Amino acid sequence: MERKSYRFFDLIMAVFVTVLVVSNIASSAKIVDLRFSILGVPMFFDAGTLLFPLSYIFGDILTEVYGYKKSRRVIWTGFFCLALASAVFALIGLLPGEAAWQGYAGDAAYFAVLGGMSSGGIVLGSLAGYWSGEFTNSFTLAKMKLLTHGRHLWMRTIGSTLVGELVDTIVFVTVASLFGVFLWEAFLSLVLTNYLFKVTVEALMTPVTYVVVNRLKKVENEDYFDRGTNFNPFAA
Repeated sequence: MERKSYRFFDLIMAVFVTVLVVSNIASSAKIVDLRFSILGVPMFFDAGTLLFPLSYIFGDILTEVYGYKKSRRVIWTGFFCLALASAVFALIGLLPGEAAWQGYAGDAAYFAVLGGMSSGGIVLGSLAGYWSGEFTNSFTLAKMKLLTHGRHLWMRTIGSTLVGELVDTIVFVTVASLFGVFLWEAFLSLVLTNYLFKVTVEALMTPVTYVVVNRLKKVENEDYFDRGTNFNPFAA
């Protein structure tokens, strides 16, 4: 059976992986304080949250246009690229620094800013949160598309994000907190702020998602429905 060729699938996958890796670097580099509270809970989040919601938007586009199986391939690609980036940062941290560099920056600065990309808690939390959240998001959207017969795209993109981002955020913050990366006192603030921000971005980007999805469906001549799809994340 001849495999169908797509014009923009590889480009979308490349942008998806780039967003994923860059957002995780930003997450380890800075915590952003919004300087206000909701019901007494301070609103602050890791900097990667500014960019990470875009990965879910691209995930929605991939599943909506190309189907769960194609999206599964992209999710695993992103997973291994993130693991590779973390391994490289860990290796760099082990290598001896040049004398002049140690004078104006040094290992302490490196680990303070980028150490999270090589620390067990951040790496495991990021990988576990990303993996569980993205697959939950893709599965939910694919199933909702079947239930709605392809109607109400906004309901699928926002609904799947509500579920996927919740799983992602809770898993990430929980694992990172278990490894001492975050204080348990900050757990509620991190989960609530990250979740609300990510969902808000997804909702605000819905008109853009509509335009991109509709354009891709026409250009690629594809609007995949996952009837009979094997939703096992480990399936070939």
